[in-house]
Amino acid sequence: MEQTRVPHVVLLPFPAYGHIKPMLSLAKLFSHAGFRITFVNTDQYHDRLFGNTDVTAFYKHFPNFLCTSIPDGLPPDNPRFGIYTKDWFCSNKPVSKLAFRQLLMTPGRLPTCIISDSIMSFAIDVAEELNIPIITFRPYSAYCSWSDFHFSKLAEEGELPVTDENFDKPVTCIPELENIFRNRDLPSICRHGGPDDPILQTFIRDTSATTRTSALVINTFNEIEGPIISKLGSRLTKIYTVGPLHALLKSRIQEDSVESSPLESNNCVLSKEDRSCMTWLGSQPSRSVLYVSFGSFIKLSGDQILEFWHGIVNSGKGFLWVIRSDLIDGESGVGPVPAELDQGTKERGCIVSWAPQEEVLAHQAIGGFLTHSGWNSTLESMVAGVPMICWPQVGDQQVNSRCVSEIWKIGFDMKDTCDRSTIEKLVRDLMDNKRDKIMESTVQIAKMARDAVKEGGSSYRNLEKLIEDIRLMAFKA
Repeated sequence: MEQTRVPHVVLLPFPAYGHIKPMLSLAKLFSHAGFRITFVNTDQYHDRLFGNTDVTAFYKHFPNFLCTSIPDGLPPDNPRFGIYTKDWFCSNKPVSKLAFRQLLMTPGRLPTCIISDSIMSFAIDVAEELNIPIITFRPYSAYCSWSDFHFSKLAEEGELPVTDENFDKPVTCIPELENIFRNRDLPSICRHGGPDDPILQTFIRDTSATTRTSALVINTFNEIEGPIISKLGSRLTKIYTVGPLHALLKSRIQEDSVESSPLESNNCVLSKEDRSCMTWLGSQPSRSVLYVSFGSFIKLSGDQILEFWHGIVNSGKGFLWVIRSDLIDGESGVGPVPAELDQGTKERGCIVSWAPQEEVLAHQAIGGFLTHSGWNSTLESMVAGVPMICWPQVGDQQVNSRCVSEIWKIGFDMKDTCDRSTIEKLVRDLMDNKRDKIMESTVQIAKMARDAVKEGGSSYRNLEKLIEDIRLMAFKA
């Protein structure tokens, strides 16, 4: 293929690790297929990611890969979450839109196509202005995507905001979710305000803009969300399901590599991983350890930390707990640690600030996962065949936890509660009392996920089609 016909793809993730990680996997897959890649983060996340990455090794493995960044319009000290979420979602887009357009206009960089996160809909405006094909990427489940398409309907029906009073009211205006979802299982944006809430309106506009793009790429696989993917197909021109992307990346690259583990040193991570936990896991009995992690940005109060700590220790199970340096909200921390917690942790626990999660979940010592139900964590747990206890907090996590417990039946949903007795009971149920039943579904779905990314599997084939379609765009350009 002539150099001018080599596809050049610009990828623009939303600036949050849960969005960046799967899109980076997709970008690596395109690079492996011979595409030129420009991966565009915001300045803040670009610096964080590559501050913990062996950049030389990364570019050696992906030589046709350019990582660059644009400003988000916010001051460096803005936390970009919590009470500042409105700034993060709404105020940055004019600045980012201008910077993104300027980047695309750089000589030699006009791409074959753009793949943008569905929340970064300003990229659609830029693509239309410059006559560049654009594909939308959704890093979360089809169930969540389908819910997003019905925010306007929920508002019209007077269901928003979701409050304590209507938490358990069944969802009635979203096809396929009736009699399965309650209001409390809808995306957390539904709790934030009424129909005029600026963040909700931003989501509605972003979701609607998806219909103006050439196609939608979703990090899921047909075998677990087929009916919902079909529903989405009624709204969109073309859909490629290519998940679980982390597993597809390993499948595609390792089958062509003579290296035993070509990706281990080339992952971009937000924090330095403490690998001492892997040594500790190696000394634990098979399926005896509960892995606990609440992702990259969820915060807990000191009281919540103590409730989890008591419940986990009281369960009598071994545990590996990721406690980030910024996990606890506020300056007071947890106060003096009760003696029984300190002793229980010394006897059965291991606490680290960040862990190599995919490797942890694949370890034979892990028997369960207490998770915030981020979609990346959910997929990683599925692939590893590890059942979950779900404690969702924001975004799509409420949707994911309901699917885990009620649709796929591979875990328990603990949303909207945080007390030590419930935690202790669910840990015992997951690891002992109800394990046999839940493992039946867990093993089945793990096989589905692994088969989807193997040669001939549904996601493997869909990626092949996506790659070929982008090559055709380059040929026609």
